[in-house]
Amino acid sequence: MEFAELIKTPRADGVVLHRPFMPNVEGTLCLTGHHLILSSRQDNTEELWLLHSNIDSIEKRFVGSLGSIIVKCKDLRVIQLDIPGMEECLNIASSIEVKSLNDAPEFFFPFSILLQTLAR
Repeated sequence: MEFAELIKTPRADGVVLHRPFMPNVEGTLCLTGHHLILSSRQDNTEELWLLHSNIDSIEKRFVGSLGSIIVKCKDLRVIQLDIPGMEECLNIASSIEVKSLNDAPEFFFPFSILLQTLAR
């Protein structure tokens, strides 16, 4: 099974990224089989590319219809993603949890490619 099949919500617009001592970035959040990507598509704005394997833990918070995911990384970064829509937030959080917190070999990139090749 490929991880991309487990992603319930692969894209969310209007997501706000909060990082300590950095300006907030609003943009589009995309989940791929190996990365969490946030891009504002504006000039001079930094993008976030985060490998799922670099995520140590996540925490979910809800205020009204706004959901927040706090991501704690293995390199000690802490980021917060504010996602409009509770259902989108829950889907994204569960997809991140499945990939980042699962140590099964079939979820690691080299093994997933090998297993897909053998299955054909």
